[in-house]
Amino acid sequence: MKGSFLPGPNLLEPPRPSDLAKFREGFGQRFIVTVDTEEEFDWEAPLDRKRHTVITIPALRKFQQFCEGFGVVPTYLIDYPVAASSYAAEALGTAVAKGKAEVGVQLHPWVSPPFDEEVNELNSYAGNLPYELEREKFLRLRDRIEQTFDAAPLIYRAGRYGLGPRTAEILTEFGLAIDSSVRARFDYSASGGPNYRQHPLQPYWADPERRLLELPLTTVYWGPLRQIGNVLYPHLWRAPQVRGVLARTGLLERIPLTPEGVTADEALRGVDIALDEGLPVLVFSFHSPSLAPGHTPYVRNDEDLDALYDWWRRLFTFLAQRGVKPTSVADIMASVELA
Repeated sequence: MKGSFLPGPNLLEPPRPSDLAKFREGFGQRFIVTVDTEEEFDWEAPLDRKRHTVITIPALRKFQQFCEGFGVVPTYLIDYPVAASSYAAEALGTAVAKGKAEVGVQLHPWVSPPFDEEVNELNSYAGNLPYELEREKFLRLRDRIEQTFDAAPLIYRAGRYGLGPRTAEILTEFGLAIDSSVRARFDYSASGGPNYRQHPLQPYWADPERRLLELPLTTVYWGPLRQIGNVLYPHLWRAPQVRGVLARTGLLERIPLTPEGVTADEALRGVDIALDEGLPVLVFSFHSPSLAPGHTPYVRNDEDLDALYDWWRRLFTFLAQRGVKPTSVADIMASVELA
């Protein structure tokens, strides 16, 4: 019965060692590029349902062409304003139809109908909403994406990484194969969000039936203190000057694999650590408004935009040199072992 509660998989809880996923022989180590494909808004202002635009969507076409030149199949995790825009299919429709790009679901609840909740920070994490409301928002968004691209999305990322205790139940109900909301090494509990400090970087199964694979975003610790980074770093959260000293002296640095706020040199070190630790899939991510100047704190002008593309160029080249091939949602699902 819809709405009745039966205990199910809870992505807020770290997995057991036996839940870690294994891949077929020959899969090796690969990487995937995920794009949080969303509306533009003022990152420093309170969240608002109406104060946003979608003018950067056409910039996705250039990034798509750039990725195709490296044989990379990007995964665009699309939220409601983008899915509802006429620009979306124009920018990505052909690439999706040809299998050169994939689409997924990214739920920003404050701009996703139905609009039944108050807009505030707590409710910006979709997993904090009542189950029926989270479910309905997800369903409407998924259906709109499928309508726009004539393709069923198979991967999900909660906006602001805001999973809830029953999100996995919703995803499995509607046939999603992968969740990629867990941002390991990060804790959002101070603002009402999840705490992912104890979650692993390795892909793992969210449910005993192995219907939903969790693909955590990749963040590593670098430096001599990295083995205790997960213990030490949380205590430094309120001491940014100390964190800065540790990073500058090379003792401890937290490196998420993103061009936003992370230099190429830092990211290359992060890739080395991830590969040396045997991580089977490196998950890169960034926000689509960074593909045009003036819409995120990371890309303010044309020089910043050039630097972003240079970042990706260096990373793709380095990964190729290390023998790490790009992967995709379809490839991952075809390669993961179910038994």
